Amino acid sequence: MKIILLTHQRELDRKSNTGQLVIDVLGFAASRIIWDRVNPDGALLSLIQQAKVGLLFPELEASEKGEGGQPRQVCIDENNKAALAEYEYLIIIDATWQEARKIFNRSAYLHLLTKVNLSHSIKSSFRLRRNQIDGGLCTAECVGLLLTYAGQAPLADELMTLWGIFNLEGSNNKA
Repeated sequence: MKIILLTHQRELDRKSNTGQLVIDVLGFAASRIIWDRVNPDGALLSLIQQAKVGLLFPELEASEKGEGGQPRQVCIDENNKAALAEYEYLIIIDATWQEARKIFNRSAYLHLLTKVNLSHSIKSSFRLRRNQIDGGLCTAECVGLLLTYAGQAPLADELMTLWGIFNLEGSNNKA
């Protein structure tokens, strides 16, 4: 499984962006695409048409349904982690929660994808941003959990160690 970070332009300049940690740890197993509302990335659109691609995103609202009225989502947890093998790629919207919703709503091609959501009892330790959603994790925490579920504990541990240092240093710099 490879990770595609669909990144809001503003994230590139934010010191609180954790997507770079994912790129640093995963190397070629992760890539970053800058989101553009008017000109979506052609390679990403092609990949969506050709490969098994899912979108890591919170659970569907009751009003969101796929074809035939069926929800287009899969919930990944300890009991259903094998379902990750269905995806060659997972797209993660790398932005604030408010921006991520806007990116999703303004990108019809993302609506075609099955939403993959993570069931977990982890409380985010991200303290560098306000207005986080309940149960929401930052990009690095999401990928760490995905790696754990995918049986890649050493990579998950490496990412979460870097994340812990990043979060601590950022918190110290805010004070």
